[in-house]
Amino acid sequence: MLTLNNISKTFFKNTVNEKKALDNINLHLNDGDFVSILGTNGAGKSTLFNAICGTFLPDVGNVFLGGKMITGLDEHKTAKFIGRMFQDPLKGTAPNMTIEENLSLAYSKGGRTAFSLGVRKKDKVFFKEILSALNLGLEDRLKTKVGLLSGGQRQALTLLMATITTPKLLLLDEHTAALDPATAKKVLKLTQDIVSKDKITTLMITHNIANALSLGNRTIMMDNGKIVLDISGGERADMTAEGLLKLYSLKNNKQLDNDRILFSAVK
Repeated sequence: MLTLNNISKTFFKNTVNEKKALDNINLHLNDGDFVSILGTNGAGKSTLFNAICGTFLPDVGNVFLGGKMITGLDEHKTAKFIGRMFQDPLKGTAPNMTIEENLSLAYSKGGRTAFSLGVRKKDKVFFKEILSALNLGLEDRLKTKVGLLSGGQRQALTLLMATITTPKLLLLDEHTAALDPATAKKVLKLTQDIVSKDKITTLMITHNIANALSLGNRTIMMDNGKIVLDISGGERADMTAEGLLKLYSLKNNKQLDNDRILFSAVK
């Protein structure tokens, strides 16, 4: 489904700020894989997503999705078949548009219908149906402007928008990190349900090791622009947070020095 061949990217070449953000990344995901990505700040996780989405052109290497090369394809084009969520609940929705208008805009990106501010009656019925699954009462607030929603409500809505037409690939960039624990748990459960139901191939960045080992079927760790660990199957099923940190230290001959990921490991 998704294949990255020898992806490398260096920013600010030949300057004092030169930074090799991605270093010969090779990765393959099968249809329906749900892969969590761990790594300290600056490890290259979000940069990897940007390379996939076409935010920039890699210096070296190619990205294939569904057997088709998409290297360098503009973001507005990849958005038609790649769903993406960010950490910031304010991203991914238009605050001055209503819930139904936001959903209609996302629905039109899949080519199902042309977007217009006048939402069709049959689409409203569909929007109410999918919103009701959130158990947030949003199905009765279709005319409410999204800017009036809480952060958790907006992230739940953004998840629906990213998957309203099933994407070939779903990228989740710490999409629950800015939420309170209870709301984050609800959004993660919703994520699991949607990904499982529609068998969506998914990459999820997280700093929470427990989530990285319990969600999906595979966990990878990045460091300095490289994939340094890739575990699945029985090895992953038997892995603990402490065990993963020890394995990381053995593989890289160093300790994780990011307080955030260490804190998440013991929660």
